[in-house]
Amino acid sequence: MSHQTGIKANDELKKFFGKCRNGKVRLMKVSIENEQLCLSGHKDGHSNWEKDYALIMPFIAEDCPCYVLFRLDSKNDLGYEWLFISWVPDMASVRQKMLYASTKATLKQEFGNSQIKEELHGTVLGEITLNGYQKHKTALAAPAPLSMREEELNEIKKTEVNTDYSVNSKQQTLGGVAFPITSSAQQAIKDMARGSYDYLQLRIEIEEETIHLVKAENISLDKLPSKVPSDTGRYHLYKFKHTHEGDYMENIVFIYSMPGYNCPIKERMLYSSCKNPLTDSLAKLGIEIVKKLEIDTGSELTEKFLYDELHPTNSLHRPQFAKPRGPPNRGPKRMTRPKAENGQ
Repeated sequence: MSHQTGIKANDELKKFFGKCRNGKVRLMKVSIENEQLCLSGHKDGHSNWEKDYALIMPFIAEDCPCYVLFRLDSKNDLGYEWLFISWVPDMASVRQKMLYASTKATLKQEFGNSQIKEELHGTVLGEITLNGYQKHKTALAAPAPLSMREEELNEIKKTEVNTDYSVNSKQQTLGGVAFPITSSAQQAIKDMARGSYDYLQLRIEIEEETIHLVKAENISLDKLPSKVPSDTGRYHLYKFKHTHEGDYMENIVFIYSMPGYNCPIKERMLYSSCKNPLTDSLAKLGIEIVKKLEIDTGSELTEKFLYDELHPTNSLHRPQFAKPRGPPNRGPKRMTRPKAENGQ
């Protein structure tokens, strides 16, 4: 569900966001008060994140929703990474549940999506304790369960790969390179599947061989071309909202952008090789991709281009050729007598 509340952070909270980047603040509590996101409390850190995690529980009220941003000890290019906790207890009113669910994306965007490494949602206290958080991390790291049919196919593939080589033996071919997706990127993908975002941008961290989140936000179609870099490859997910034959539709398209030969060969090869395994992973995380596109520049991403890709016209059914009409005011066709032969 995309945020519709229009609730924004007040000035005090925005200023505090800037102060908490220095590595001293361990956690902050944010609540919705008077149709604004407000700072309800904060605490500095004194030890490592695991020991300081106990500071969270005194800020939690069993019957009142809130958000908690907890600083982890890890860093990325922009600074410290944070755990985002959305606490919406079961005993909260329906209005509160809807309000906090609809405003979550706004808070994450104003704080900075790139700084949020992981997200934890809790409805009972046991889910947001240190033990509950560790169980959540374990569940994310666990491979997705396979059906009986998928397990059989895996066994067949192993058998085919490990057979002795001969003229008739099958050999494994390279279908793509599957790089792991970071937890923050996985969470953003799941959020998009639930409707929190209209646009995601992902990049490959070549040295780490991982896929990272670059942006997660709600944008209009006219802003989409400006999101495509002109000097590096990217993967994009965009929810294209449009009308087709009188029906309103929201379709997610996967866009692979690569600006020609401005990028190194290694980068072009990695982005190309990771594309198919990534789309398979997106499907497992709940994203239903309707169309896969490849572009060189953002200028290609017009409304007409996306519409024509999703709803191509059928060129096989050509309109029947219509005989041109005669000149106007010609009058009725007249019958004439044939001329007599030999003067008769």
